[in-house]
Amino acid sequence: MSDLDVVVSGLVFHDLVLGLPSAPRPGTEVWADDSAESPGGIANFAVALARLGLRTGLAATFGADDLGDRLWDRLERGVGIDLTLSRKLAGWQTPLTVALAYDNDRALVTRGTPPPLSADELLTTPPAARAVAAHIGPWPNEWLAKARAAGSVVFADVGWDPSERWDPAVLDQLEHCDVFLPNAGEAMSYTRTSTPDEALARLAEKVPVVVVSDGANGALALDAGSGERVVVPAVQVSAADTTGAGDVFAAGFIAATLWELPLAERVRFAALTAALSVTRLGGADAAPTWADLAEWHQQHPADQSLAALISAHSGSAPLRDQSGR
Repeated sequence: MSDLDVVVSGLVFHDLVLGLPSAPRPGTEVWADDSAESPGGIANFAVALARLGLRTGLAATFGADDLGDRLWDRLERGVGIDLTLSRKLAGWQTPLTVALAYDNDRALVTRGTPPPLSADELLTTPPAARAVAAHIGPWPNEWLAKARAAGSVVFADVGWDPSERWDPAVLDQLEHCDVFLPNAGEAMSYTRTSTPDEALARLAEKVPVVVVSDGANGALALDAGSGERVVVPAVQVSAADTTGAGDVFAAGFIAATLWELPLAERVRFAALTAALSVTRLGGADAAPTWADLAEWHQQHPADQSLAALISAHSGSAPLRDQSGR
């Protein structure tokens, strides 16, 4: 494994997304308007980063089954993600998520069990990467401290808590992080606050940079060191499926951070990548390429906030992967 821009670690899912005209009701049948299958979970991060041209590695477990083989091939050969740090495990099923997309939102149903190998077991030595990213939760992530000590910038987000207890102890892992990227619901739940602003301030006591995404309300960011606070409105689009939008947002922010953009521009770029991702079904598969970003810019010439960035990168944009994205 050569030096990478970003190494991400977490749980990979096979996502099946069904676009529905309305919510399903017991005893009835709803026909989907559209469907899509794609990598999901932490793979949303990896694919979004790779499509932005970053050399990306993934440390994750895959079942030695049909879904796992398909995901592995898609990520490695189709997208070009380095899977040296990942493992295929016999006797463990690759997690499967069905996303039901309707009314500009989605509901998720997942079949899965905890992986037999933890991130700490996959990453026994710090990965050689400019940055690392992980989903934190009620499980050890000692590798984050090792990565930070080795010089990587550490990014983290947090997912839905099925128990809905939102144990504040999870936030203790922020001690080893440079940037935290929760959504508004997660941020308020873990900090026991009632507004995204309050959650932002509380989290800034624990980590140097906090970015709270808030869907159609945009995003908030706070640099605890300088005191700089940023509020960015959401990019207005027609949403087809919000699956993975938070992961794509975080990937956009990570990329813009490595490009050393100012905080406001990092948040704006993240908001744009997330907005474009919700215009089609899927999480990873919906992550925009530079061609998608250039097309958006051509259609919105009045918005010059990211014109130089898009122009600089779109000329050397990576090809779409084998799915045709």
